[in-house]
Amino acid sequence: MGLQLPRRSARKPGLVRRMTLLAVLGATVVLLAGCSEEQTGAVKRIAMPEPVSEQGEHTLALWQGAWIAALLVGLLVWGLTIFVIVRFRRRSDDEVPVQTRYNLPLEIFYTIAPVLMVVVFFKATVTTQNAVLEKVEPDVVVDVTGQQWSWTFNYNVDEDGDGEAERYLNTVGTGNDIPTLYLPVDEVAEFRLHSPDVVHNFGVPGFIMRMDVIPGRVNSYQITPTEIGEYAGKCYELCGAYHSRMLFTVAVVSRADYEAHLAELEEAGQVTEDPLIGGESADTQVGAPESDNPEGEGK
Repeated sequence: MGLQLPRRSARKPGLVRRMTLLAVLGATVVLLAGCSEEQTGAVKRIAMPEPVSEQGEHTLALWQGAWIAALLVGLLVWGLTIFVIVRFRRRSDDEVPVQTRYNLPLEIFYTIAPVLMVVVFFKATVTTQNAVLEKVEPDVVVDVTGQQWSWTFNYNVDEDGDGEAERYLNTVGTGNDIPTLYLPVDEVAEFRLHSPDVVHNFGVPGFIMRMDVIPGRVNSYQITPTEIGEYAGKCYELCGAYHSRMLFTVAVVSRADYEAHLAELEEAGQVTEDPLIGGESADTQVGAPESDNPEGEGK
């Protein structure tokens, strides 16, 4: 009695592939159906925070466009790779495929194409940068000081409307007291950034905008908030042992509520003629008690 070899499955390879594809599609549909509206939005934004500023919309568009372009390039490369593997695979007769030493048109293409891609990405990046850094006449000016390890906000009060502040209303934070920055909605706010010690970085994820705060140099940028609400802000530059405590909150409110907050600061006597209170003339905090951690430390 001869050796009995196992019978090969009668199923066709194509059927197995189709079943696998259907299973993957079914699992994808189930997963997407279980996503909340917030999660679906995060997928559309490709994990970028939802922008709540006019400037953030430009950055989000660049981010999404870059990912789409990268995906298209990836699909092209994968498609060509698979095509070559299938089209020029070795046949059953072991005949070696034709070996081509070079292809001049193809070599010119894959030399020029990446250069063109870089040029397109560069132009899109510069266009977005110019849009988010564009300066107009601001409605609100705030001198922001980052010092180890908190923030000070000095609101410019310009009663004459000549662009020069007569006095400043300030909110001073500490390592254990997270300060709140108030901004009116749909109005242009300009931040002038100061530091008395080391390099910090002032940013709000919801604005999708941040900038270095450098000693001896005043950087500035403008933001136009578009939605009322509270948003978390923080220092994005490792600035020392208590860097994780450099948190702040941004309250985007109506113009009336903004004016009411300034009135509260003035009534409380938080008035100065020096925009660098908490800045160049401020003392760096030597430390903070380990047991008095502010809420949200380390985020």
